[in-house]
Amino acid sequence: MDTTANAEAPMVDADHDVRRRLALVLDVDDLVVARRTAQTLRPWFGVAKVGLELYSAAGPDAIETMLELGYEVFVDLKLHDIPTTVNKASRVLGSLGASYTTMHAFGGVDMLRAGVEGLKEGAESAGLPEPTALAVTVLTSDNTAPPHILPKRVALAIEAGCGGLVCAVADARDARQMGPRLTIVTPGIRPAGTPTHDQARAATPQEAFEAGADLLVIGRAVSQAEDPVVAASQLVESISL
Repeated sequence: MDTTANAEAPMVDADHDVRRRLALVLDVDDLVVARRTAQTLRPWFGVAKVGLELYSAAGPDAIETMLELGYEVFVDLKLHDIPTTVNKASRVLGSLGASYTTMHAFGGVDMLRAGVEGLKEGAESAGLPEPTALAVTVLTSDNTAPPHILPKRVALAIEAGCGGLVCAVADARDARQMGPRLTIVTPGIRPAGTPTHDQARAATPQEAFEAGADLLVIGRAVSQAEDPVVAASQLVESISL
């Protein structure tokens, strides 16, 4: 990955209001690589997403490293198990300093509620601000889900006390109407003209914000670009809040 900025390209850093709404995906299995990427792209991102791959490789150290770099940490493990297990795992993640943690909405209201409570308890035990439990509604790689799935899963999230949702940009407006106070997180973000990869329901950053998204999850469009610094700068430049 070439992280050397093109000297002739105008660099546009993100201001605080934009940066706090952009989450950098760190889908690698090497913490040294993840740290280098996160450090290089810090001027454009305020949230670092630690997913299953990096967490499997580095565990809690991945969260600690991103916190040291000044990021809020989005732990995206999509928890789905019996309520007791999800509660205990969420409690650990809350105590480690996760600002956001995901769990599958199709796990049901009892499981979601257990995760919400565990996450809050873990943060409180460590003297940290209350994190946001995010219910994953329909994956952005899934373009076959029937229309009734989204409202059903949003209703589960609200009943369980989740603070937010993960949904495709195409679902963001409907999700916002159903849960106006929820934090809406949208993956599958691709700047205009870039490959969509396996994201069947991709959207541009501007489309996401206009649809009501609060936090955009940005991955390969930046991290696998020929020059990630230039890609991040151009992405920010394309956004008008």
